[in-house]
Amino acid sequence: MKSKIAILLNVALITLALNAEATTAPSSQDVVIGLNDIFVPGGFDSTSDAFVVVNGIFPNGCYKWKGSSRKDLSNFEHEITSMATVSSGMCIQVLIPFTKDIRLGKLDMGTHILRFKSNDGTYIQKNLVVE
Repeated sequence: MKSKIAILLNVALITLALNAEATTAPSSQDVVIGLNDIFVPGGFDSTSDAFVVVNGIFPNGCYKWKGSSRKDLSNFEHEITSMATVSSGMCIQVLIPFTKDIRLGKLDMGTHILRFKSNDGTYIQKNLVVE
């Protein structure tokens, strides 16, 4: 009789452990996202911090804006990559629009080529003039 109770207790403990593991936080990963449009304001000079305003649409509620990174190919040519964190699990299945400022910092005087890369290797190119 004691061995049956011990076996039942072990089964109950294993079941609780498995349930606790299943309820841990869902995993997430960072992905490159595409943008729909980029607004490049004017009036920047070499002493001001340049920025652009981007917008796009997340495919569902599992996506959250993470940020962007800038890679300088030269003093006047830059690649910008926008990232989102995608969590697994239950998510609202609606399109979610977003608008974000991307700070580029101080740039040299002249015309800068900005390429906003998307997840499929394509990009949107814009020019930014620093006076």
